[in-house]
Amino acid sequence: MLTNASQALLRNSDLVNGQSVLVLNYEGDTLPKALLDSAASVCALALDFHHHLIMQPHAASNLQLFFGHQLPNQDCFDSVIVYFPKAKALAPYLFNLAAKHLKPLGQLIVVGENKGGVKSLPKLLPDYFDKAFKTDNARHCIVFTSELNRQAPEIKMQDWYSKYPLQTPQGEITICNMVGVFSEKRLDEGSKLLLDNLPRMRGNVLDFGCGAGVIAAALLTAQPQLKLECVDINAMALLSCELTMQANGLEANVFASDGLAQVSKNYDGIISNPPFHDGLTSTNSITTHFVKASLANLTRGGLFHIVANRHLPYSDCIAENFGSVNVCAENNRYKVYSNIKR
Repeated sequence: MLTNASQALLRNSDLVNGQSVLVLNYEGDTLPKALLDSAASVCALALDFHHHLIMQPHAASNLQLFFGHQLPNQDCFDSVIVYFPKAKALAPYLFNLAAKHLKPLGQLIVVGENKGGVKSLPKLLPDYFDKAFKTDNARHCIVFTSELNRQAPEIKMQDWYSKYPLQTPQGEITICNMVGVFSEKRLDEGSKLLLDNLPRMRGNVLDFGCGAGVIAAALLTAQPQLKLECVDINAMALLSCELTMQANGLEANVFASDGLAQVSKNYDGIISNPPFHDGLTSTNSITTHFVKASLANLTRGGLFHIVANRHLPYSDCIAENFGSVNVCAENNRYKVYSNIKR
């Protein structure tokens, strides 16, 4: 089933007839494959690892698929399609990336939901593109087109992240936050409660949903002997975490995982301020899958240490899977759960 944005694009597939096409930031469907009914070839870059996995089985000689914050090559295309991002701050980066992979006078196509900020595109588009024109308005989405009129600036990652000090209970750390990754430039209440009640951990530890690496950096600052792995589903978050590790002189293995599907199964500890709005469709199923997968990936005696909103159904789920539930700290908004695998 194609998303509304993808259906709007497919209505306008004549825009890419016989062309080489790059698709950036595509959604959780198979639109890149569907475009091959019109386009000569398609290359697609997913910033969401789950979206990449949906498309991966369809890879072919004329359908190249990548995950990450940029392509591993310098190929140029007749047209570049950009899905307008949910995080509006990410849009200028995507436009710069699109421009670097467009042939001279190449076509830019931007699609997004009306309620998702795409209406602001004409004001956001950099001046190396011509004025954007509304090509279609369908499925509660808008399709804009434009043309590359001159060479875009080189992409330097230092221009696309904010670097700032952050006070934690473990001391001051430096955070490097890429555009599009949520950051308050202060320690959020849930993470603070988690780090205020940080236990001694041992051996191999997994930071699930690492984001910009706040918990990982604080943990390694306090306990540098740990072997830490950090996973997230978002390419910009993973890059942020890598940069944060470098900025603090710390080492961790940072990689993409859809839930815990791509992790190893020998952790002595799992720590997290887990997301609850990505991936699976409902809060209950996200919670259930995360707790079950965590238990399966912990060694006997391993520690499951997370913080979560009070309203989320972690207590019952942890009790069901771990045999008991231990709340080691709480306030009016959050609980810190700390359980041992028996």
